Amino acid sequence: MSSQIDNKNKFKAKIFKALSDPVRLSILDFLRDGEKCVCEIIPHVKCIQPVVSRHLKILKDSGIVIDRKVGNRRLYSITDPQIFRIIDGVTPELTNTFTKRIIEQIA
Repeated sequence: MSSQIDNKNKFKAKIFKALSDPVRLSILDFLRDGEKCVCEIIPHVKCIQPVVSRHLKILKDSGIVIDRKVGNRRLYSITDPQIFRIIDGVTPELTNTFTKRIIEQIA
């Protein structure tokens, strides 16, 4: 495998890893309708501030969200709304198909 393809796959894996946590998916869903302050995200995801900040850092490091500072507040937003095509692509039908396959393998 060429190093260019290898690097692309590593970056894709980093994005999927960032999307692999329910709290991070909840944060992204909350950011769908626009920029939010950490103080707004905390009650939405029902986690303490350090946990929310850690999740936001992972999302930021993967390029999914960006932030900007306004006074003493940090506001987060989605870098590119196309990320929701990936998230929304995991439909209930797809989940059911995978679940059935897992059950068949176990049985």
